[in-house]
Amino acid sequence: MSFHSNPHTYVDHVKLNVQDLQRSLKFYQEVIGFQVLKQSGSSAQLTADGKTSILSLDQPDGLTPKVGRTAGLYHFAILLPTRDHLAQFVQHIAKVGIPVGSSDHLVSEALYFSDPDGNGIEVYSDRDPSTWEWKNDEVKMTVDPLNIPELQASHQPEWDGLPEDTVMGHLHLHVSNLQEAEEFYTRGLGFEVVCRFGLQAVFISTGKYHHHIALNTWNGIGAPKSLEHSVGLQSFHITYPTVEEISDAVDRLTSLGVSVIKENDVYQVEDPSGNHVQLKVSP
Repeated sequence: MSFHSNPHTYVDHVKLNVQDLQRSLKFYQEVIGFQVLKQSGSSAQLTADGKTSILSLDQPDGLTPKVGRTAGLYHFAILLPTRDHLAQFVQHIAKVGIPVGSSDHLVSEALYFSDPDGNGIEVYSDRDPSTWEWKNDEVKMTVDPLNIPELQASHQPEWDGLPEDTVMGHLHLHVSNLQEAEEFYTRGLGFEVVCRFGLQAVFISTGKYHHHIALNTWNGIGAPKSLEHSVGLQSFHITYPTVEEISDAVDRLTSLGVSVIKENDVYQVEDPSGNHVQLKVSP
């Protein structure tokens, strides 16, 4: 089952501001296993399948270093096709020597680390959706220790870069006000709440995925917006399955008082915490 294709609405691309493009390219190719799809001047598009970019890097002029405790990126999450691929990546990243965190979320198993600019990254694989536990339309997720010895114990081929079926699995954002952010992404963009962690975090999706987007106030309620030209999240894409569904989303956003700008069949909006979102229809 794919939660990252029609008829679902999902995040399919993330664009980051980085301080040193060449340093970042080295990291994303050698540590994670991306390929460069296209590079021009101070920007590069990265791919897993050689055809579609799921991550872009940009080194704009006048960039300022990453500022702590603001709204913006918590992490973006790269979804591997199978648990075997995650096992291969565990062995690979241990050899590379990058410090990582890890967690078993019941619905998925994940590693966490940062790029050279401090941008948070998750690499994970999903458990079979038939094993996910749902109650009152909420999915059960935890933050349990990941059984890394079990992953490493299985005999796996050497890591050979990202499998071509790798996708952008989800995006996790720091926001300034959880209620305002939830309204924007649910009433406006059409996602549904599928899990809450108290009053501090909410997980949303379409099609009963465990989450395509997560929102939290862990940088503080009222956290300021990221500076316009700082290291971190520049923008991300949300893909809708049909023209009708994206039109409905635009109408809902407008009714909420959100400014929507259309450029070349892509709708540009900004969430209440200053995160730049691009809405487009699936090709």
